[in-house]
Amino acid sequence: MDIKPDRMVYLGYGKYWRSDAIVGLMPIEQDRGPGRRTEVYTATLEDPIVASRSEQAILRDMAVASDDQLQMREARELLGDLLDGLGDVPDVLRRMLGTEARFDVDLWTRRIKGALKPEPETDIPQNDLFD
Repeated sequence: MDIKPDRMVYLGYGKYWRSDAIVGLMPIEQDRGPGRRTEVYTATLEDPIVASRSEQAILRDMAVASDDQLQMREARELLGDLLDGLGDVPDVLRRMLGTEARFDVDLWTRRIKGALKPEPETDIPQNDLFD
């Protein structure tokens, strides 16, 4: 597995860093609190950046993903946004859409939820990326 150069990796709470400038990740074991999950070591800073995301989540974003995987991730995000929007449709409008346009909001909500079942977690060993 390789690091995708020049990819911006989200570290949480509005922090981003270039994937090829990250040289190490260390999960925070002690004094771990809200927003303190991983120390991210970079080539340009002496002290690590404290990230609110897990080591594995950061590693997944750093790794090279195929175009298909990136498109699938974007599609999942799009479906999630659509699901949020459908959840805000008032009952009156749901009934009107069902009778006038034959659009069943509840059916589409269930279908999207089924399509968005969590992806299986895959552990990526750091050594594979930082060799």
